[in-house]
Amino acid sequence: QFKLIVENPGKPIASGLQFKAVVEYTPKCAEDLQDKLTLLIDDDVVHIPLLGLIPYCDLEIESEVNFGEMIANNKLVTKEISIANRGTTSGIFRISYDGVVLLHIKPARGVVKPKSVRKIGVDICTDVPGVIKEVMKVELENRGWTEVWIKGVVVEQVLKVLGVSCGKVLKCINFGPLYFGTSKTEQIHLYNESPECMDWVAVLEENAIGGEMGTDLQGSTDAVLHDLSLKNKDVDVSTLVLCAPNQGTLLPYEKSLITLCFSPEKFERDFEVNDTSLIQDYVLFLRFETVGKRGGCLQNLSGGATATTRSNSRHVDLALMGSGFPVILTFKPGTVINFKDCYLGEQAQVVCTMKNESKFLPVTFSFRKTAHFNVSPERGKIKKKSEKEVMISFSPRQLGTFEMKQVIDIIGTGVDKNNVNVLKTSTKSFHQIYLTLLGVCKYKQKSIVFTINPGLTPLISNATGRFVVRGTGQLSDTAPVAILKSTQTQIHTHRKNRNCKDDALIAFPNDRAASLRPSEWNKKYRTIFTKTERYNYVDPEFAYTDSERLLREANKKHYVDFISRLRQRRLEKMAVRQFYLYNNPVSMGIKPAEGLKSPQISVADFLKEKPQPKMLPLDDNCILTSRKLAAIVSKSTNEGVWSWLSPLPSSTQEKEDCSLTLTHKQLHQIFIGPSTIDFGDVCVYSTTTKELHIINNLSVHIWIQIEIEVAELQETSPLSQVVPPLTKTYIPVVFETTTVGMFKTSFIYKINNQHIGHVLVIAHAMPIELQLSTAELILSPIPGCLAGTEFRRTVTVCNPRNHPAGFTWRPVTGDRKSAFTIKPTRGFVEAYSDMECEVVWHPGFSTPETGQFILRVRKGNPINLKCSAKVTIHV
Repeated sequence: QFKLIVENPGKPIASGLQFKAVVEYTPKCAEDLQDKLTLLIDDDVVHIPLLGLIPYCDLEIESEVNFGEMIANNKLVTKEISIANRGTTSGIFRISYDGVVLLHIKPARGVVKPKSVRKIGVDICTDVPGVIKEVMKVELENRGWTEVWIKGVVVEQVLKVLGVSCGKVLKCINFGPLYFGTSKTEQIHLYNESPECMDWVAVLEENAIGGEMGTDLQGSTDAVLHDLSLKNKDVDVSTLVLCAPNQGTLLPYEKSLITLCFSPEKFERDFEVNDTSLIQDYVLFLRFETVGKRGGCLQNLSGGATATTRSNSRHVDLALMGSGFPVILTFKPGTVINFKDCYLGEQAQVVCTMKNESKFLPVTFSFRKTAHFNVSPERGKIKKKSEKEVMISFSPRQLGTFEMKQVIDIIGTGVDKNNVNVLKTSTKSFHQIYLTLLGVCKYKQKSIVFTINPGLTPLISNATGRFVVRGTGQLSDTAPVAILKSTQTQIHTHRKNRNCKDDALIAFPNDRAASLRPSEWNKKYRTIFTKTERYNYVDPEFAYTDSERLLREANKKHYVDFISRLRQRRLEKMAVRQFYLYNNPVSMGIKPAEGLKSPQISVADFLKEKPQPKMLPLDDNCILTSRKLAAIVSKSTNEGVWSWLSPLPSSTQEKEDCSLTLTHKQLHQIFIGPSTIDFGDVCVYSTTTKELHIINNLSVHIWIQIEIEVAELQETSPLSQVVPPLTKTYIPVVFETTTVGMFKTSFIYKINNQHIGHVLVIAHAMPIELQLSTAELILSPIPGCLAGTEFRRTVTVCNPRNHPAGFTWRPVTGDRKSAFTIKPTRGFVEAYSDMECEVVWHPGFSTPETGQFILRVRKGNPINLKCSAKVTIHV
């Protein structure tokens, strides 16, 4: 099969020349051949091997495909298998699989071109946790059947709460007893025990089973039943428990440090109770949830439908326990301490005994500074059920009666709730206790002793000059001057002094020493009786000149004006503050209780149901609570359903809102579901619709976009909607198929063109089918019918599918004509309905008593109906 074409040279070939030989190969059978070509060069022999190969395909496929670890999140995961052809001709392959785990194998058969690789896609739905170990058979040309193993593990996405020190799983954290107004922090680790990233939020459960909200669990049964009203009170539990951070993202197998803070607060009760018996025990549940995967269901949606989210949502609960106690300090001799009368420069002391009545906690106290009173020690700590003595001293610095309020600060740990992102504890005053201190400061009177003047008249003497006051050096350094209005007395007034001016002052006879000092230049003095102008000596060495007096007045005016300006500025600020305080739509500027009478309050007023307060928007720093989420969901679901919305953001506000990047807590308030749409058993060639509900609980617009690639869901519309704030809507998901079998796929949706989610679609496509009420029909004569028509009976054709089915009756006839007829012979049976067909046997001479019909279903399988007539012969 090899042919050599050559002209051998007759003469030797010179150096640098060549000659050519051609070998032709013409195969006559499908087999490889081998030969050799002999070349004689002078005395040497060279053998050149010849190989004749038939073109063939060489297909190779991977023996194992490993999906690895996957999360059970209803996603459709696709892996590709490579089929390589290393041959010189195209090769054919065919894949066979009889299981249910591998959803789609595309393509299941095909051709691989030479020197190329063909990719085969294998889909797995991660809806059920478990181990995947499937085998599919692949037939390769020239290789036969080979097995390919598909392996993988589907696991649940697990969140765990671990202790920081021990590293073990925590179910409960007990904060222990705390005073009202104080705080205590604990740290935990939030662990993502799964191979994928996880976005999480913290939600505080308020109405969980087993929760307690301020109930005294150590009290009597009657007291506990009386305090059950606290559970129904409008208490914001987000102020009791803080979590930092309260949202975030965890990488695969990552731990995140979480700080929890418990701050008990004393609730206001409808009836006053004794503070000494007020104990509030708390049991709360903190739930860490995956974003968008909330347990429960959204009831009462449009058309009575129910959008059920994933019932076994991935979350972990952590119980938080703690107790709140009031500060109970008793004082001996009491909260009102009365000091003995004290003179200026002296002090009075009282020993006060402080007792801590608490059985669980110590008390740290600090006395504030108070005028005229001193406390020693000012700070201290009293152990539980212990006493401590403090010395309170009354040291007056001025005369009078004093009633001072002594403030005692109770010191404890607290956190800054304005900065919940970083919970740092610090000492602060969380409670104040007031004592009333009473004291009187009197002036100590001195007794004046008069002695007989021995004859030497002192510089300052009384009117008679007989007695001298002892101890005058301790009195005022200025001589007494009696000043009266000259117009108030006219006794002994000289006639020439009758018309003296009213601004003249009166001097007593014994104030001569005072009249010798420098006097004010613009004042005049007259005697008390005769109103004669007194002589006032003005010493020019000590008196102010006119320029000095003007400078003194200018300086005084400068300070008076400065103080006046400060007062005016303070009044203006106060006026502005009052304006902004009352300039609001709530207050009309009416003074409180002006002209109003006190209402008559009865016990029935307390028993009335209090109106629910208006829900404010959730603060981004505030932790989510189940009550707040339920309130905003109820507000959104009570609004009307918008069945058709704008597909694209049009207004400026919509464009601004739809370009926002939402936080995890905001995404957790958007409900798009159900996450799994199960169409159930549907008929091929039918159109089935389910609603994908969208509830926007945010105060901004959101833009929802759906991406669908499979042909069975192409009729779904609209694929884009702008949902207004606090609005619910839905998108009809339409399913159509022509292929019988199990259908599973998933499609993705985007929120604001950046946050991605997915929805799983499940359907079981069934063929068009009609069912008969019986497979064999026996006809008996019916009395009262016309002759020849008394043998009749009906058969019911039922359609169990959701698509109309057309049918045609065909009689089965052999050599003889059938004596049975059926009406109607053709028609349609609507979905989930039935139709009756009447079969009649026409008796005659030697007519057959049995017959058969075939019910041919359009695009369905045929059904046989056997008929027989029961003839009774009377002799």
